[in-house]
Amino acid sequence: MIDEPALRNPIGTHVPVGKGLTAGALATALELGCETFQVFVGNPRGWALSAGTPTEDARFRDAAGEAGMRVFIHAPYLVNLGSPTAATYEKSVAVVAHNLKRAAEIGAEGVVVHTGSYVDPTGSEEQYAAAMRQVREGLLPVLEALGEDGPSLLLEPTAGQGRSLCAGVDDLEPYLAALDLHPKAGICLDTCHVFAAGAPLDEPGGTAATVDRIVEIGGPGRLRLIHANDSMDVRGAFKDRHQKIGEGHIGTDAFVDLFAHEATAGVPFVLETPGSRDPGNADIPLLKQLRKVAHA
Repeated sequence: MIDEPALRNPIGTHVPVGKGLTAGALATALELGCETFQVFVGNPRGWALSAGTPTEDARFRDAAGEAGMRVFIHAPYLVNLGSPTAATYEKSVAVVAHNLKRAAEIGAEGVVVHTGSYVDPTGSEEQYAAAMRQVREGLLPVLEALGEDGPSLLLEPTAGQGRSLCAGVDDLEPYLAALDLHPKAGICLDTCHVFAAGAPLDEPGGTAATVDRIVEIGGPGRLRLIHANDSMDVRGAFKDRHQKIGEGHIGTDAFVDLFAHEATAGVPFVLETPGSRDPGNADIPLLKQLRKVAHA
């Protein structure tokens, strides 16, 4: 029997597919005590569009549904919809569309995609504007094709390294505007990323203020996934280095505040911390304990 806090905020981690979606990813998630999980459906560092098989997809959908698991896909790291290189941009659009197709086939709720960079050392406003036009022209047709019952595309702001198109919460405003606030464009809040980009998650009230700003920009229900990661580096360092929960510069109070915030109702928490998919890792039970504290 799944309890109310778990229904409100299921907790899990990114797991390897290994032996397959059912025998590998789902089996690992169950062994770890996950209530939700995230996977890659192909090489995370390649462009190949890996197809599934209808039989295995159906088996996985049924088994994950029976287990009450909410599933998410992470798009490959190479995706950059703001790239000035035409081949990279075209491949990025194709990979995003393919991963959304795979999400529909396996019953995943959404596909997480990094918001990209315009790769210009001068910080040119013209190059930034051109990159945002690419985002619009590439993603809007993909979003329109999803249909009401299709998965969401979950935009994940970066830690601010390079010429990021969307680093930190405020940058979500022009990014979502470029997509006409499309209902299928959701937000994946990575706690390490937004902290690295300057969000005051380590201050009293800072986490609530950060979530409030997300709601102000995107509206209710736009926040659809949280990547729960502590940070090896201090706030504003622009470094994407994840740390175990409570062992970094964010600390545990921020996660209690996230669980307690009304805007996170129904939002899963997925870990991407060092060792979080290893047997015996403490982060999943620790997050469950922090969830209990938030709703005591």
